[in-house]
Amino acid sequence: MKAIFYLKTCDTCRKIIKSLPVTEGFTLREIKSEPITVAELEEMHRLAGSYEALFSRKATLYKERGLKDVALTEADYKNYILEHYTFLSRPVIVDGDTIFVGNSKPVVEAAIAHLS
Repeated sequence: MKAIFYLKTCDTCRKIIKSLPVTEGFTLREIKSEPITVAELEEMHRLAGSYEALFSRKATLYKERGLKDVALTEADYKNYILEHYTFLSRPVIVDGDTIFVGNSKPVVEAAIAHLS
């Protein structure tokens, strides 16, 4: 899979995608209008090593639902990500067997280096 999962209303996602040296050959998936599938999430899980690594604790719903006070399991992380796009840490860049999750500076720099 060669895909970039992002949110079009997220300025950070747009900035990161613009900064990538190459996006040709990648499928750009706007996760609000075209939610991720179970199969796609399972592939991301295989590459990232856990659903927790794909989960965004910055999501407004995370705070609104009081999830920080709950001990979440891997199954919980998976279900929340599938339930609402905002629980996926964005962007997620998948290039074959390599995955980059989120918008931290080290992750973005690694993705840029990988795609250079």
